[in-house]
Amino acid sequence: MRSHPWFSAAVLMVALVGWSGISAADVSKSVIAAFRGELVVTKGDLPEGKNEKDTISKIKAERLKELEGEPKGTSMGWHFHYTAFLSKPGATKLTLEFYTSDKKLVANNQLEGVDPKLTVLSGDISIDEDDGLTKGKAYTLKLVTDKNAVVASAPLVMK
Repeated sequence: MRSHPWFSAAVLMVALVGWSGISAADVSKSVIAAFRGELVVTKGDLPEGKNEKDTISKIKAERLKELEGEPKGTSMGWHFHYTAFLSKPGATKLTLEFYTSDKKLVANNQLEGVDPKLTVLSGDISIDEDDGLTKGKAYTLKLVTDKNAVVASAPLVMK
């Protein structure tokens, strides 16, 4: 049986999410509350502060609004770390969707095997122009359940 490229990416994403996942126990309730419903894009893992207020401040400082890409053959590619502070847990399948400013869906990455008890989900994404993105464009990233409920989102410009 032949696997589709998107299936391989989904398996890879599950592996990455499992490997670099953050459980709610690793993040305090006040930090989770400060970012509930937000998808925080960073270059690496979330920073930790001396206390909750300092941690929130450091996360805000590390959050990326623009992401520099790198050439991948004839196209541009982007790699980033995300932490999703889910507005509600319970999904075992999530899709990270990329929307243009005119609300057109142009790319997505499926995440399967998500622990439905998690309120904070973390992982790495690699995506490129061949997946539907365009250098210089602004996108709204939405983490969506299989029932089309948005559980986290963020704006991001692909540079």
